[in-house]
Amino acid sequence: MRSYPTNSPQAAARLVALAMLIDGHASRVEMQALESLGLPQRLGISVAELSEVTQALCEDLMGIAETPWTPSRLDAESLTPLLAEISDPALRSTVLQACVVIAAADSQLHEAESLLLLTALQHWQMSAQEDGVFHHA
Repeated sequence: MRSYPTNSPQAAARLVALAMLIDGHASRVEMQALESLGLPQRLGISVAELSEVTQALCEDLMGIAETPWTPSRLDAESLTPLLAEISDPALRSTVLQACVVIAAADSQLHEAESLLLLTALQHWQMSAQEDGVFHHA
């Protein structure tokens, strides 16, 4: 998996893209949820750059193993290096809020989405109520 500079828009965007893809597919309702947050602008990235990061993530996920990638292949250990690229508390909060919005967008919390959210909370030593993470519009 490629790495990005710490606290870069690309590192943050990759986690958001992962939240969209982690359940095995990206849905239109998830994209609409991101648009409603104005997420690319909040991360300091263009929509085109977000698409590039998402494409790179797909390529990286497909290259992890010889067998096709599935959400069940991710675990806390494989998420840790991605989470480590975000150290700024405000950026962590923004990313986590976006991931929560994405996970809630289709009204179903997939096991892999739950794993991502819980691993981020633990790795970043945040509480579920911190900074209003689970209180979104």
